[in-house]
Amino acid sequence: MAKREVCVIGVGMTKFERCERDFTDLVREAVTGALGMSGVAPDQLEQAFAGYVNGMSTQGQRALYSMGIGGLPVYNVHNYCSTGSTALHLGYQAIASGMNECVLAFGFEKMEKGPLEKQLAGLKETIGAAPDADKKPPIAAVMFGDGGRQHMELYGTTKEQFAKVSVKNHRHSVNNPRSQYQEACSLEEVLAARMVYDPLTILQCCPTSDGAGAAILCSEEFARKQGVARPVKIVAQAMATDKMEDFAMGPLGMIGVGMSRRAAKAVYEQAGLGPEDAQVIELHDCFSTNELVTYESLGLCGEGEGGRLIDEDQVTYGGKWVVNPSGGLLSKGHPLGATGLAQCAELVWQLTGKAEKRQVEGARVGLQHNVGLGGACVVTMYRRD
Repeated sequence: MAKREVCVIGVGMTKFERCERDFTDLVREAVTGALGMSGVAPDQLEQAFAGYVNGMSTQGQRALYSMGIGGLPVYNVHNYCSTGSTALHLGYQAIASGMNECVLAFGFEKMEKGPLEKQLAGLKETIGAAPDADKKPPIAAVMFGDGGRQHMELYGTTKEQFAKVSVKNHRHSVNNPRSQYQEACSLEEVLAARMVYDPLTILQCCPTSDGAGAAILCSEEFARKQGVARPVKIVAQAMATDKMEDFAMGPLGMIGVGMSRRAAKAVYEQAGLGPEDAQVIELHDCFSTNELVTYESLGLCGEGEGGRLIDEDQVTYGGKWVVNPSGGLLSKGHPLGATGLAQCAELVWQLTGKAEKRQVEGARVGLQHNVGLGGACVVTMYRRD
């Protein structure tokens, strides 16, 4: 069955930070921003897809009720760190299939202090992590740190190359008022910071964050009726999950390299485009090691060549791509359910020329990568004609 084109005509997000605001207040700000950008009234929405990891059931409804929006079918989504982009993917399917003309996807999170041990409860059993993985340091740092170590052993990647990812993303975040951190740091500062799990220092680990993001998705005809002449379109989107043989790859397989490759391949085939066609990329840099290995999974370079890209400044302003102009998860923050929608928001702002000081010149095609251990990976390609 032929799929309809899917447009993103409105996005919104809060500042990511540690705050005392209730999640309903965070959602209200993000959704209000998306509705305002799109010109869509709440009664034009046909369905909603709400992503969050922590909290009771039906929290998506509660958030919308707080805005006076009721009677709307709401699907609540939980897919670990890829929760937000999973909600986005369900919205995409609703429009592409012809089921709906206009839907809302939103994600939010109020995070607890400290590492993700509670949020990742049960993950060790799911993926077969080592029996002592519940000991310090945190399991997520161990997994992504071990992935980095394996990359170092296989390809000669250095600690300095991983640290340069953090330097880049903190530098990018200086121009993002919604970023949790807005201060640059030097390579020496990153390397000298407190070691969490070798090779990851604290400045190479995403912070604990609260926040929300939202997007309005619609058909091309609906966008036209709303007066949006050149909407941003999702030209391809794919979700992949782990195969059993991925785990035989060792630590790199455990952190989603296999499913990232498959999701990216599916997107490029759907779109008839490749990574070389993108100018701006938002990818899942929960740890600096994951950004570097994801360069390879997305096909930005060959296997084992991620370190070269960061050394040659090919993933920042003036290079072939600008990766994580928002500051990424490392500096912007990572409220689990909100991350996928925040990535979407950044790319839509970039493609519509609304990214202010962090604007990527000539951005027409954007690429998004969001991964959750256990596992799910969603890759999305956007274009504005």
